[in-house]
Amino acid sequence: MSRIYNFSAGPAMLPEAVLKQVQQDMLEWNGQGASVMELSHRGKPFMALAEQAEADLRELMSIPSNYKVLFLQGGATSQFSAIPLNLLGDKTSADYAVTGHWGVKAVKDAQRFCIANEVVNTSDSKFTSFPSPSEWNLNDDAAYLHVTTNETIAGVESYALPKTDKPVVADMSSTILSREFDVSEYGVIYAGAQKNIGPAGLTIVIVRDDLMGNALESTPRLMDWKVMAESDSMSNTPPTFAWYLSAMVFDYLKKAGGIAAMEEINVRKSSKLYDYVDNSGGFYTNPVDIGARSRMNVPFILANSDLDAQFLSESHSAGLHSLKGHRSVGGMRASIYNAMPESGIDALIDFMESFKKANS
Repeated sequence: MSRIYNFSAGPAMLPEAVLKQVQQDMLEWNGQGASVMELSHRGKPFMALAEQAEADLRELMSIPSNYKVLFLQGGATSQFSAIPLNLLGDKTSADYAVTGHWGVKAVKDAQRFCIANEVVNTSDSKFTSFPSPSEWNLNDDAAYLHVTTNETIAGVESYALPKTDKPVVADMSSTILSREFDVSEYGVIYAGAQKNIGPAGLTIVIVRDDLMGNALESTPRLMDWKVMAESDSMSNTPPTFAWYLSAMVFDYLKKAGGIAAMEEINVRKSSKLYDYVDNSGGFYTNPVDIGARSRMNVPFILANSDLDAQFLSESHSAGLHSLKGHRSVGGMRASIYNAMPESGIDALIDFMESFKKANS
């Protein structure tokens, strides 16, 4: 069997060592005589797994004790509604940084519940820039500030926050565990699992204690963070397999050196690919401002778009899959999350160079 290099924006690659362990555990896990998928989420074996998963994530991210960690369903997009429902209180507006596709979607959902102030909107640049937070137009009466730390489609990433006394809410779906964050700078962090954590179906929400317990009366119980925290994320049957596999990824990351080690590798991987694109003589280009470039999602455009279909076909045959860029950007996009090995970057660059030589 020969595994491909999967450059998909999500679901993304998982560490091969983790997948091999899952394969061994599939029929019988932890001496239970059954798969983890077949066991009660309220039984002692799974409860122990859940507790260890939370402990490992807390260790990896240095999550302070005054934050709850929730393991939820619904995808990160379900939190677009849960956020205003839980945080508005008696306020009628919230601030949103719109720096890409997911910021646009977050605003659209928030507008159903409140006035969503767009404190920055980079659509005029086709979301290829990330203005300094000092230039954002924050509002004194906003309940919170929502940011997207990385926009997977345009390939922009933020590396700074504005100074504000409002709770900062961050969609970290594509950057969580890829680099070090100071969790105490945020009121809420949330992330879908299918990029840097585990399989689709699980959403992590990290929320400061004082921001729970004020949900609007209309909030569905399963979107009320306090309800979910009090039930250890088990008000209903959780996605047990996704939780189990994510727990294994947390353990894998700890043994690999933690987040600092991942960040070092991710800087090296992304720099290598950007350097190649920038020095390809214009055959390939990246449209994003250098200071806003994502380490996780690298779009690149061929000077001759007539070659796009050929590039995708030949790269697929070479075992380099899911490189087609989003329709709003065009060209190609390489998503290179934690589980993408550096050998995958090397293989992609080698292919890009051979393709350039054959088509110049």
